[in-house]
Amino acid sequence: MSINFSDLSRGMVIELDAQPWQIMDYERHKMQQRAPVTRIKMRNLINGTVVERTFQRYDTAFAVADIDNREAQFLYTDGQYYYFLDQESFDQHELGKDLLGNALNYLKEQMIVEVIFYKGSVISINLPTHVELEVTDTPPAFRGDTAQGGTKPATLETGLRVNVPMFITPGTIVRVDTRSGAYTERVA
Repeated sequence: MSINFSDLSRGMVIELDAQPWQIMDYERHKMQQRAPVTRIKMRNLINGTVVERTFQRYDTAFAVADIDNREAQFLYTDGQYYYFLDQESFDQHELGKDLLGNALNYLKEQMIVEVIFYKGSVISINLPTHVELEVTDTPPAFRGDTAQGGTKPATLETGLRVNVPMFITPGTIVRVDTRSGAYTERVA
């Protein structure tokens, strides 16, 4: 299926150079007596690279990628592969560390994620916007430690390190934003 620039939206997945690209941002400029210029900032769903491309034609058309998102539950890891159970078909999918990339910092067993299929094969996962993780290690807070803005480093159960407020102690459950990797709030 082919679409024009006016049909583009953030988050849409198009196919360029036989690879799926997710649109992060786009804009179109038109100057007098010149062809319009279309600039698209997009992320490759296979290798995660972010690029900005410019198209200089009147009839810029894009093909919608054959992408299928399905809910899956993260089961376990054997150290090399990570296993996910499809919630509809109950098929089990294995993904390597190279496909998951930064998502490894947020994965917990039994977590529900979206598995992304491109032309029938798994290429990546989409994490929820926020995840709840337990603080496993953080230094104690002492009176007068607020010269640095009132935060301290903390290690979470997945190995992720984030800055948290001074009152957070080991064993506390915190909510973390998976897009920025930043502490959001204390849960319990």
